[in-house]
Amino acid sequence: MIGEPVAIIVFVDDEMGGGITTMLNPRITTAQQYYETAEGCLSLDGERAVTRAQYIEVDYDNTKGKPRHARFEGFTAQIIQHEVDHCLGKII
Repeated sequence: MIGEPVAIIVFVDDEMGGGITTMLNPRITTAQQYYETAEGCLSLDGERAVTRAQYIEVDYDNTKGKPRHARFEGFTAQIIQHEVDHCLGKII
């Protein structure tokens, strides 16, 4: 609990050399080239079919509160979409 309604996702960003990326209030603004895949989640047993975008653009604030815009593709884009779903109350 941090006293403010903030959506936070944290992930290892292989596209940026394996560093940890933290996004506050991430919002996917562009999504392109959809594909079907199966995903698992620690919240539920097994895998489920989902539709994900190969390429996404995200607006978010960094940990210093500075607005950022970034593009992601492939597995990193899939991870971000999965975590944003969690922030929106969706469990995969």
